[in-house]
Amino acid sequence: MGLTQTLPCRTHEEWLTALPAIRNGRYGVIQTAAGKLVAIHLRRWPKLLSLPEILPVSRDYHARGAEDHCWLYYNQPLSCPNFLALKYVVSSQSTSMATALAAATALDAIAESKRSDAILCDAANSRLSDRFLARQGWEAHKPQRWHRNFIKRFYGEYPRIELPLESGGECAASILVAS
Repeated sequence: MGLTQTLPCRTHEEWLTALPAIRNGRYGVIQTAAGKLVAIHLRRWPKLLSLPEILPVSRDYHARGAEDHCWLYYNQPLSCPNFLALKYVVSSQSTSMATALAAATALDAIAESKRSDAILCDAANSRLSDRFLARQGWEAHKPQRWHRNFIKRFYGEYPRIELPLESGGECAASILVAS
């Protein structure tokens, strides 16, 4: 594997084929477009920093490229193998809510396939309200002065989710993971 391994996940069959590699990969990027899952890119190294954290770019920074795309970076830390960390989300201009939620849904499916106990994140963007995060299953965790830490707990009980695939309709993720 080079720096990344791309696993197309547009169909039910592609998702099933990608599951063994997804379970073994510790670091990845979920790519969605137009409200559907496109691919999982497994990375050799974790996502640590991003361009807006290094350079002073505007608050409304978006990735260049096609509209309505979203990339969600996640890590499975070596020190906490039963947890996933949602590290960063990058969207292109005019990204729809359906596309962003498709990435979050795919992360839940990955957590289920890895049998993760929880997903953790630091909600740095002030546009993500506590109320919205609560509706998505997140709860406040370990309050700190400059961070808004949230956790989505599973502990063996995963929600029944519909994995947003392009062709063949949507499939229940728990059925796909159990195979």
